[in-house]
Amino acid sequence: MEAYALLLAATLNAGTVLAIASLGLLINEKAGIVNLGAEGMMLCAAIAGFATVVHTGSDTLGFLAGIAAGAVMAAVFGGLVIWLNTNQYATGLALSLFGAGFSAFAGISYVQERMPERATFAVPYLADLPWVGPALFRHHPFVYLTVLFVAALIWFLYRTRAGLILRSVGESPESAHGLGYPVRRIRLAAVVTGGALCGLAGAYLSIIYTPLWVEGMVAGKGWIALALTTFATWRPARVLLGAYLFGGVTMLQFQLQGDGIQVPSQVLSMLPYVATIVVLALISRNPQWIRINMPASMGKPFYPGS
Repeated sequence: MEAYALLLAATLNAGTVLAIASLGLLINEKAGIVNLGAEGMMLCAAIAGFATVVHTGSDTLGFLAGIAAGAVMAAVFGGLVIWLNTNQYATGLALSLFGAGFSAFAGISYVQERMPERATFAVPYLADLPWVGPALFRHHPFVYLTVLFVAALIWFLYRTRAGLILRSVGESPESAHGLGYPVRRIRLAAVVTGGALCGLAGAYLSIIYTPLWVEGMVAGKGWIALALTTFATWRPARVLLGAYLFGGVTMLQFQLQGDGIQVPSQVLSMLPYVATIVVLALISRNPQWIRINMPASMGKPFYPGS
């Protein structure tokens, strides 16, 4: 039973990284922007956060550095695709490639670095409960804050005027512009917010989840986060559940190895990506369902004068 408690704990921890990044991408796509640069933003944020903690010893500053790195890269992306009308998909891929190369270059001297000792987190009293304590109540505060953020995002998108405006921009930017809303500025704000969340996910990965720096350590999580938004049909609660599902698949490989199941490690490492492909293939069988839930203007440029 203890092994399964640890598996559940690892699932929540791994799912948190995917959830934070996916929620950021969901905000982008609700505004009609597709950003394929999540992998690069997360990598740059991971090295920015890790290096900051190494030099300052402060996790808070590390998270802020990761958020800033993601937000700056997203702002550059937003300027290109929103004001200069470059292709969203090509620009996002370029951002991802840039982030992979730049993070590898900037992180050369940090490969062998170690962060200072930090305190462990536990919910008082609840953490001492058998099985439930290790599984649910010994996590970093961001694990719990992510769940609260999902609830706050649902409220924002579906219960506030600002959320309605954001969704209207994603559905019909022409109509929103006709009503006098600054569509480009709203889209840029959504892109920067999404980039900041991807940056937070990257910083969490290198500061809490690992914690170390290795070139390419995001290892496809940015692409999985992109797939998660489609898997969740652009619903925040489903994003969270999907993130935990994929986090569980990621951790399952280690559980199987620990149980002595004779499966090649390469096959086990493929599980999260195979699961992603299978899920997307299943969803693609019903394109009408996707069209109903997908923001109508997603990936389409907007020209205010047209």
